[in-house]
Amino acid sequence: MRISEILRSKGGEVATIEPDAKVRQLLALLAEHNIGAVVVSSNGTTIEGIASERDVVRRLNDRGAGLLDAPVSSIMTATVRTCAPGDKVEDLRAIMTEHRIRHVPVVRDDELIGIVSIGDVVKSAISELETEREQLVDYISR
Repeated sequence: MRISEILRSKGGEVATIEPDAKVRQLLALLAEHNIGAVVVSSNGTTIEGIASERDVVRRLNDRGAGLLDAPVSSIMTATVRTCAPGDKVEDLRAIMTEHRIRHVPVVRDDELIGIVSIGDVVKSAISELETEREQLVDYISR
């Protein structure tokens, strides 16, 4: 299965936030969309970073409540791993596991076109297993 198949079923909508937005705005966006991470982008198509709940929690321990008025750029992960629509889901699963990341933006021609979460990857693996099981049952039943 390819990343493009995941995007086809879930859509290409990606929540983004500007780097100078406040962390409190980031938290509101995460809550509004019930998501765990947003892409940090000045224009909605290029990737400057990614900010997740995990980034907030880690910095909150060090900086306290003042963190809420800090810019998102001060807590974001600046080095972002991305994937392409033609990449294999199994390869992305290995990368996500190895690097302990939960969200990977999807890029085509240096433009953001979607985002894949670990939940999306697990869901696709379950779907593939169910399809294989159905085919095996069908084969045995004949």
